[in-house]
Amino acid sequence: MAELQSVTDQNFDEEVLKANLPVLVDFWAPWCGPCRMVAPVVEAIASENTEKLKVVKINTDENPDTPSQYHVSGLPSLLLFKNGQVADQIVGAVPKARLQDMLAKHI
Repeated sequence: MAELQSVTDQNFDEEVLKANLPVLVDFWAPWCGPCRMVAPVVEAIASENTEKLKVVKINTDENPDTPSQYHVSGLPSLLLFKNGQVADQIVGAVPKARLQDMLAKHI
């Protein structure tokens, strides 16, 4: 599986909001058990949708501004950005099928 690109508070605008493709952002933290459970699912989604979806992750401990800006309160939070706006989101570790269903509505 491909290692997902990490984004930071500093490059979030450039990497996510200005991206040409829809961007799935995995808000996670190292201490979060459900984050570790959902990581392989997110990586699989990334490798299966390389042409139509960009997938990145952001460590909320190291980058507190962006999660605060988007009112991320639970981890993991998976937010889908389209044209610089939040198009959809899922909070918590979910099965791959649920994530695929959410993405299918947008990509």
